[in-house]
Amino acid sequence: MKKQPLTVKVASWSALHPGRAILGWFVFVALCLVIGGAVGTVDAGDKDYWVGEAGRAESIATEGNLQHKPAERIMITDKSGAAPGANAQSAAADVAARMKQLPEVEKVAAPVRSANGKMLMVEVTMKGLRLEAQKHIQPLLDQTAEVQKKNPDLKVEESGDASVEMGLDKSRDDDLSTSETITFPITLITLLVVFGSLIMVGVPLLLAVSSIGAAMGLSQLISHLVPDAGVGKSVILLIGMAVGVDYTLFYLKREREERAHADGRLSPEALVGIAAATSGRAIVVSGLAVALSTATLFLATDIVFTSLAIATIVVVLVAVLSSMTALPALLVLIGRRLDRKAAKAVARGKRVKRHKSDETGRVWTALLRPAKNRPVATLLISVLVMFGLALPAFGMHLRVLNLATHSRAIPELKTYDRLNEAFPDLLAEHWVMVRDNNPGEKTEVRSALDRLAAKAQADPMFSKKPPKLETTPDGRISVMTLSVPFNLSSPQAHDSLAELRNNFLPETLGKVKGAEFAVSGPVAQDTDYLAHQNDKLPVVVGFLLLLTFVLTLFVFGSATIAALGVLLNLLSVGASFGLVVVFFQWGLASTVFGFEPGATHAIGSRVPLFLFVILFGLSMDYQVFVVSRIKEAALKGVPTRQAVIDGIGHSAKVVTSAAVVMVTVFASFMFLHLAEMKQIGFSLGVAVLLDAFIIRVMILPSALILLGNASWWPSRKMRRAQQHAVPTPAADAPQPYHPAAHTYR
Repeated sequence: MKKQPLTVKVASWSALHPGRAILGWFVFVALCLVIGGAVGTVDAGDKDYWVGEAGRAESIATEGNLQHKPAERIMITDKSGAAPGANAQSAAADVAARMKQLPEVEKVAAPVRSANGKMLMVEVTMKGLRLEAQKHIQPLLDQTAEVQKKNPDLKVEESGDASVEMGLDKSRDDDLSTSETITFPITLITLLVVFGSLIMVGVPLLLAVSSIGAAMGLSQLISHLVPDAGVGKSVILLIGMAVGVDYTLFYLKREREERAHADGRLSPEALVGIAAATSGRAIVVSGLAVALSTATLFLATDIVFTSLAIATIVVVLVAVLSSMTALPALLVLIGRRLDRKAAKAVARGKRVKRHKSDETGRVWTALLRPAKNRPVATLLISVLVMFGLALPAFGMHLRVLNLATHSRAIPELKTYDRLNEAFPDLLAEHWVMVRDNNPGEKTEVRSALDRLAAKAQADPMFSKKPPKLETTPDGRISVMTLSVPFNLSSPQAHDSLAELRNNFLPETLGKVKGAEFAVSGPVAQDTDYLAHQNDKLPVVVGFLLLLTFVLTLFVFGSATIAALGVLLNLLSVGASFGLVVVFFQWGLASTVFGFEPGATHAIGSRVPLFLFVILFGLSMDYQVFVVSRIKEAALKGVPTRQAVIDGIGHSAKVVTSAAVVMVTVFASFMFLHLAEMKQIGFSLGVAVLLDAFIIRVMILPSALILLGNASWWPSRKMRRAQQHAVPTPAADAPQPYHPAAHTYR
């Protein structure tokens, strides 16, 4: 007897022991959640984000314990609009006294009045690192709230590094709830249309949700090895819901198809075995392909991409595990229930209603007709359309999406804007870090810093405010803070950084022997981060293309299909990128969807690389599932042309259903506040639609029909099968292949 593949072995055990399999799965999920919740999540620290010159600058400052400390600003204004009077001065003194008593506070500055005289501001410097400040911010917010209660005629607000980040985190959590609220009902309706049964609908949702839960717990455990950058939950929900439902859908549809074909002649265990040997294998291959493709993000050597990769890999592998273990067991229990109902109906003399075989259907027959009858014209037109959609991508403008680009519907950002409007010098800062490696040159370093300060104050791109200078007691390390009265993302802010790095520093500190210097700060960090990503992009993309080719070659044994798969994925990704540029960079999203300008006019710097990798992985889903059906028929001796029509026709409905579910999940992210998540959700949804309705229905069948038997080169096994190919009499009703029909009895 031919050795059974692992998918069939695992499904066999689950089918024969459904109770144990289901119990084991939910025990696994519970353990992941309990253990993950107990150990908690380790968040990425400041050092994890250091890249480029800004990273070197932070290293210098950290050595002297002069790194940027988190600051909170308490703003006091008169609700009447008048200039702050004695009551405001009293409130400011009260705030300062309260803050000084808190163990989380390092120092409190004297109150400062804004240039227009309408606001008093008290700056509070917190202890510890910037990314850790959020954990200790609540006592400061509580004291600010107490002062507000005591002064109802005043407006007392707080804004700063930690409070703004807390607001963004709350917005992310609210966004996740919104996404779930939108996704679940639409997914439920979609599955109900596909299956027409609440029981069958419940299976995909149950496994998807439980897979997401297990992945959440596992990601918390993994964060103790690789810290999380705060994006894990969003990605697990985004990818987990999509692939969790899709994998279950592929398996369920094949089991129902085989049940209809068997017409009661095979047991539920046998049907599950057939589904495991066909769709089950495709799911495992697809999941591993997605995981391996996503692993290329590790080559970016960036904590955010590392977190994205870990979250995606974990949830995909967990979804595959659920489809190999719990799903066969559930299908057996449902199959037994259906058989009992049928037996009772027969005993009563009633006619048993069988499910119809999964035929192509009129709609998909019509959609496939152009590729079948006019493959050359269909291929040419479809490729030209995809190229046309991809053209705008060549003008893509990348930018780090920072506080200046986030939605102003977030209350903390409105407060942040009011602070910066009153004190524009706080908009952006450059931090010049200096290490004096020649102890005898201390006076020269100080003199050079004085010249640097004079140059900055004389330049209109910098604030007239005197720079702040901090130096270690031994004078070896110094940090000078230069204010820039322009938005973080503005050209002026970036020009000022270029002027500082390229001219001011070489002309001052660059002339001091033994002085090591570098620039950090919000603008510098964004600039260096973008440059770092651009350097890594060719490496990741090149490796991904090679990996996709090798994986497809290994799975199908065809260099032709492997090369075609890479080209089709590039078309899908390119068209998606082009539409992202049109809607977000060109601003069409503001007109069509009413998005704020901050969500448009530039593409988030992380978006292209993340999308490129994820879209390649998700495209492999459909590639593996569809081509597996084509290969299955071709190995039986069905001519390649007919195998293409039959394979795509029989997988069309389930691919469409899976695409609708994926698009629903991805589209829900367009309702979130963060611009980057809007762009990711939009592009993923668009790419899946294009992949399902143009790539897999128009381009793929046309190309394979035109290639004919060359599609399988250099597979000898397929060549032998095609040498004895006999045309099937009915194009729309091929006989399903039963590789495991004799495995179960």
